[in-house]
Order: sequence, then C-alpha cells, then structure tokens
Amino acid sequence: MSGPFAHSDYVEMTVHFRCNLKCRHCMILDSMHWLTPADDDEFEALLAENRQHRKWTGLILTGAEVTLRKDLPELAVRAREAGFRNVRIQTHAMRLADMAYCEKLVAAGINEYFVSVTAGDAELHDYITEVPGSFQKTIAALHNLDQLPGVSLLTNTVVTRLSYQSLVATVELLKGLQNLRQMEFWNYWPMEEDGKPELLVSHFDVQPHLMQAIRLARQYGRHVEVKNFPHCLMGDLGDALRNDQPELRIDPRFWTEFNRNGFHQCEYREVCGSKQCLGLNTAYVKQYGWHADRLQPMPRSP
Repeated sequence: MSGPFAHSDYVEMTVHFRCNLKCRHCMILDSMHWLTPADDDEFEALLAENRQHRKWTGLILTGAEVTLRKDLPELAVRAREAGFRNVRIQTHAMRLADMAYCEKLVAAGINEYFVSVTAGDAELHDYITEVPGSFQKTIAALHNLDQLPGVSLLTNTVVTRLSYQSLVATVELLKGLQNLRQMEFWNYWPMEEDGKPELLVSHFDVQPHLMQAIRLARQYGRHVEVKNFPHCLMGDLGDALRNDQPELRIDPRFWTEFNRNGFHQCEYREVCGSKQCLGLNTAYVKQYGWHADRLQPMPRSP
C-alpha cells in the first residue's frame, strides 16, 4: 500500500551525533562518540545538488537528536531556499514541549516531524529512554505540533522485548492527533552480532500484538509501515512491510557497523518472492534459530 510519503522523494542527512536520551535499543548509542556528522560544506553541497537537479522534494535532518543543534532553524531555511518543499526532522521531540520553539521551527520551514514514541505509557517509555519525564515532554510536543497548520506528524516505535506488548496502547495513546499521518514500527535490529538479549523477542510473540496495532492504526486513518519483520508472518497485512528508505548521507564508517549483524538470512532466501523482507539477523538466529518449520517463502511474481 503506497503511503503519503514516497521514500524516493527524500534525501536524509545526518547533521548531529549527540543525544540527551539513552534509549536501550538505540543502534548508534555506542558509536555516537566517533561518528562524524555532515559539516557545512557537505550540507551546502547537498543543497547545491538539489538546486541543480531537483532530484528530491524533501530533506530529512537526522542523526541522534537534531534539536540540540542551535542552528537547526537556519538549516531549514537554507533547505527551503534550495528547493526542498518538505523539511523533516527525526526527533524524540522533548524540546518541542515548548510551543514557542515549535512555532520557530515551523516558521523556518520544518513541516514534517518524525517522532520516536517508545511505548504507550510513561513508566515504560521513561524506562526505555532512561530519562524520567521524557514521555511527558514527547507527548506534550506531539500535541503542540498538532495545533500548528501545515504540519505532518509521523511516529516510530521500536519493537523489542520491552515494548512489543505496548504497541496497541501506543496506537490508542495517539489516536486523538489530527495531523498524525503515518505510524512506523521498527523491529529491533541490533548493530552487533549478539545484540542485546534482553531486547530480542521472538517474532511469534510479537506477531499478534503487531497485527492488532496495524489494524487499529489503519482504523484511525494512519498509514502504517513495518520494518525488519518477516514478510511471511504478516498474513493479509503484508502490504504494511516497507523496508525502503530514503537515500542516506552519513559517515561511511557507519555502514561497516551497520552490516555486522547480517541481512537477508533465511532458509528460504533463494526461493522466496518477497521484495521487501530482510530475513533474520544474526543475533536473532543465535537466540531463536531459523524457524524453518514455521517460516515459508512468499510466492514469486509471474
């Protein structure tokens, strides 16, 4: 099912590698100290590329917590001047609990906000982020943004052993947001071969909660995208699996770490017809095995 945001229309640039949360599932928590964000020359080169070729309509500013950059509004203004019709930030949004700051970012041209919501209640959310009060600020930020014209909201929830039973509650929590257009559920995919065992969870435990969350989100009018989950386990909701991503401009050293845990590992890889499935990662296989008796190849297209 095609959604409101085509990945091919966007380019993503990492412009900051510091964060004031310590999310237990964070892929880059242990590498933020050595990853290098794009400098101003690289940012300007991207803007010049878009001025000349008009390859993208949207720019995503990301890399840990971008609202910690004091010049974030200026970056957005420059992006708009370079022809980007949409500017998105990926954020935990705590700073946006301040309405004046929300208004400043929107005035600068940031019209899309991809907000991390780790769970459906304060106790669990704050446990996952390891920062008391983070839930209250993130939810306040979402409600602030929901009051501003021209703003589109997207949310992301990482699915781990800690959070999977809270997926439905997360959808219910956000049901009143009028500008929430898309919800994403990213199954935990660690950047190390063993992962964090306390976060790994069987796909078969996740499955009923994820399916219910997808159906409920769609009932509330949200587009849903699921990442990193076996296609064959999604049944009639398989169209929600979308592992496509915008082009990412990031420190090249990131990819060495990113690829450590493996992609497209599956007993049925050679015969499966799925164009979206990433299979099983190394950490998952070590913990739960191959599920050869329970997974099945998707039909190939004629």
